[in-house]
Amino acid sequence: MCITVGPAVMGGMPCIRGLRVPVATVVSMVADGMTADEIVADLPYLEREDIAEALRFAAEAVRERELPLLPSSA
Repeated sequence: MCITVGPAVMGGMPCIRGLRVPVATVVSMVADGMTADEIVADLPYLEREDIAEALRFAAEAVRERELPLLPSSA
């Protein structure tokens, strides 16, 4: 399973396996409380592993990064 990004698919949004299913859509479904079984029932071309991969991708996208500290003005 993989997340793909291409300018010709959904305007370059990260999608699941090149399908026109954005990662954000799947993450929103999980956030709304849907189970993996419910998501696969709504989007039968997805697999349970696609949902896990979308969540891993989203977690990596917002992972804490080391940022430079700015000197305080006080």
